[in-house]
Amino acid sequence: HNKTDDFAVPVVLDWAVRNVENCRGARKNATAYACRSTLSKCVDSKNGAGYRCGCSKGYEGNPYLYDGCKDINECERKGKHACYGVCTNTPGSYTCQCPPGTSGDATVKNGCRPKDSFTLAVKKRKLIRTKQKFFELNGGLFLQQQIHNYNGNSKGTGGFKIFSKEELEKATKNFAADRVLGHGGHGIVYKGVLEDKTVVAIKKSKIMEEAQTKEFAREMFILSQINHRNVVKLLGCCLEAEVPMLVYEFVSNGTLDQYIHGGKGINSDRAFGTCLRVAVESAEALAYMHSSASPPIIHGDVKTANILLDDKLTAKVSDFGASKLAPTDEATIATLVQGTCGYLDPEYLITCLLTDKSDVYSFGVVLLELLTRKKALYLDGSAKDRSLVLCFMTAAKVGQH
Repeated sequence: HNKTDDFAVPVVLDWAVRNVENCRGARKNATAYACRSTLSKCVDSKNGAGYRCGCSKGYEGNPYLYDGCKDINECERKGKHACYGVCTNTPGSYTCQCPPGTSGDATVKNGCRPKDSFTLAVKKRKLIRTKQKFFELNGGLFLQQQIHNYNGNSKGTGGFKIFSKEELEKATKNFAADRVLGHGGHGIVYKGVLEDKTVVAIKKSKIMEEAQTKEFAREMFILSQINHRNVVKLLGCCLEAEVPMLVYEFVSNGTLDQYIHGGKGINSDRAFGTCLRVAVESAEALAYMHSSASPPIIHGDVKTANILLDDKLTAKVSDFGASKLAPTDEATIATLVQGTCGYLDPEYLITCLLTDKSDVYSFGVVLLELLTRKKALYLDGSAKDRSLVLCFMTAAKVGQH
């Protein structure tokens, strides 16, 4: 308070990033957009033009840094998040369940009571009906028929499986936080161990539009037929949840992004040869999806974080969360693909038309990262020099490339 004699006048600090009108305008300029963390949110200023950044619900920290927003462990903050049962921290949230053999509301003291066998049976039947409902809505019957037809008309089974929700919960220890492999714009990836000891990567998506749900089964069956040594194999899916989950082969050696920028490092004696081979293998994977797959597949989010490396440093293109099947009667797709800043095709930002050229542009950025060891967007230069693409174009124009 600013005190003058007997009066106290409150002082209010109000600020915002005011170089644009609102969040919608800010997102159009990926280079200048201040909300850097993938777990951040943008909030329009309530007092004039501009916007502010904050961490998404369940996260805290500095949204203006790339990895600034961190998960809050609600189980360690019992004062704010009361739990009188079994508390399990999850990315961005937590679960509070009654101990085995009891039921009720674990967030209330004495809220868990011994289960009644009749009530338990009713809930179990309701759960079965709910899972069956989601299974049918997500195209489970169609997918089962396609797999049956495929197996009946070929020598092999294709290896694609429809998993139950219980199988994936068991494989990930009920999607425990310590099983998280990474977060992305489209969901969370968990490490799982199946009943036969096979290690897999399980992708739990955040949300799916109703229009996507109708096409999901068809797209999954087509994606399951991809068989290329440089593309992460889709092993199966689970349709018993509201948002289907995908099961991929597990690639053990991290991402190309981690090798270039994350301190893992490629052995200097063979760095150039390895980078060249990884570039060639990634290009072959994209060429396969664009030209050999039927129908052609546009990835939509090509970046170093979506190129995995196995124990022999063989490249495998991953994360088809943004992928789209190219229609047979159109050259482009009008879509709301959530690509990654620094990699997005500038023409796509203007037209919202996604083509195979969009993937080629993004792959060009990957090649620049391999050559320069700089991120697509970085903060060790002036404001105009933070885009790797713009820096390269500027250098090329003055003959410094």
